[in-house]
Amino acid sequence: MFKGPMDVLVQTIRKEGFLGLYKGMASPLLGIAAVNSLLFTAYGVSRRIVSPFPDLSIPQIGLAGAMAGAANAILASPVELFKIRMQGQYGNTGDRRLSKVFKDTWATHGFRHGVMRGFWATVAREIPAYGAFYAGFEFAKREYRKRYGENLPVWALLSSGSFGGISYWLACYPLDVVKSRVQLRDAPVKGVFYITDELRAIVREGGTRALFKGLSPSLLRSIPAAAATFATFELSRDFLRSFTGV
Repeated sequence: MFKGPMDVLVQTIRKEGFLGLYKGMASPLLGIAAVNSLLFTAYGVSRRIVSPFPDLSIPQIGLAGAMAGAANAILASPVELFKIRMQGQYGNTGDRRLSKVFKDTWATHGFRHGVMRGFWATVAREIPAYGAFYAGFEFAKREYRKRYGENLPVWALLSSGSFGGISYWLACYPLDVVKSRVQLRDAPVKGVFYITDELRAIVREGGTRALFKGLSPSLLRSIPAAAATFATFELSRDFLRSFTGV
């Protein structure tokens, strides 16, 4: 249907206008606060489970991030599902609102096979993704600290966050393709091995390259998104520590 990311951009604006680029935004906008709250809370708890000492190694940070990612899937799965199903209404004149998509999904397939469709694919994606996410961020931050000391400038935090975001997608992208396909289709998945079945189907249809279709725009998206997420978290934490003394 498309020749590449730029063709998607041009056709979307041509058919749906500039606001078409923001289709599906309501779902993550409503859920992102809860998702990130759960993610960073789970990461803090996971760090203490992995080691009682505050200075973790990079592999230990990766393990804590993977544990946090598994917990994060509880909220991330439905948020992702409704975002993808909103975006999948491409070029339709009668696009449904988020509330309508939710009602239709619930009425047709219920909670397990509707709202939580693709949950295990989301778990499978989040474990390596957030392991790499936190490990990549911490690795870059420690490298900057060797040069600039403990109090890093904001640009260094942004750069470290970007590195974490890129690491996220490189660690999990084929699993994200599986998750997106499962959540977008009309029929619910069957069986417990649908992830491997879907991976084989993708390779059979388009070769191994199909497992990485859309990777470049995802990487471009991760640079500002992860940079803002980590920098905001670090600066907010420092502010709360100085304000509350805790």
